[in-house]
Amino acid sequence: MYKEKRFPRSEFVPIRGINYHVQSWQDAAGASSKLPPLVLVHGWMDVAASYQFMVDAFSSAFAQGRSIIAPDWRGFGQTRSSPAGSQPDHYSFPDYLADLDFLLDHFAPNEAVDLVGHSMGGNVAMLYAGVRPTRIRRLINLEGFGMPATQPSQAPARYAKWMDELKSLHRGALTLKAYDDVAGVGRRLMKTNPRLSPDKANWLASHWARPDGDGKWRILGEPAHKVTSAQLYRVDESLEIYQRITAPTLSIEASDDSIATWWRDKYTLAEYHERLKQVPQVQIAVIHDAGHMLHHDQPAQLAALIEGFLS
Repeated sequence: MYKEKRFPRSEFVPIRGINYHVQSWQDAAGASSKLPPLVLVHGWMDVAASYQFMVDAFSSAFAQGRSIIAPDWRGFGQTRSSPAGSQPDHYSFPDYLADLDFLLDHFAPNEAVDLVGHSMGGNVAMLYAGVRPTRIRRLINLEGFGMPATQPSQAPARYAKWMDELKSLHRGALTLKAYDDVAGVGRRLMKTNPRLSPDKANWLASHWARPDGDGKWRILGEPAHKVTSAQLYRVDESLEIYQRITAPTLSIEASDDSIATWWRDKYTLAEYHERLKQVPQVQIAVIHDAGHMLHHDQPAQLAALIEGFLS
């Protein structure tokens, strides 16, 4: 089992009627430090604990006196998504921006933060930095590429698909797989990411899933996250927001081309780089020998890039 070098503190913060679970890594001087908080937001079907390997790889000089904060997004990890206890049947992307806004009001009400987002969290971070530019000092996007461009003609089919998937969810056909034990969850993680070592996979599995009343290990993510958004992805809107980002921005990619794996010719890395030209101050860096979960594959490389950029 992987052994943590820096141990997080866990707390629950009331945000928009939800008890948001937040992990923080902070030494004794962190609360009074003049360093801006470092906020880490995770991707789809992931959890805040996913950043542990990267946090452990930070140098002592960088981490000393710095507050590092990572929430579980609503409906993931230990953040339950409904104040009334009933589960929602779909999620709206703008809610993540609003949740982040409230979280920053709580943890850093009078200062700008350094914001890191991975995958879905990277997309949230990019949009938030353009909508609330004064709240972000430095911005780091880890493989948050956005989505392929859409056309208005796709809207009727998208709404129909959304309604059909809602019915599948309510009929119990849209579920997340359960596992017999935590080792099964670890094997699933290694199957998805062959670079993940067994010690890290087993550690992640214990944070990524929990046993239910029948002893089955279930992923800490609600099945409603699998329901397709009813709204089309609007590239033109995203680019307008990108233009309003004032924070120096670092876009970090893995050497494996995730976009080609996911989208083939529907969306390419070259198209993403073209979109990035709308960001006023942006750099691009590559993590070698890494896939989409680059914070698992090469945490030391990633930590060094982040330290250099934030310093």
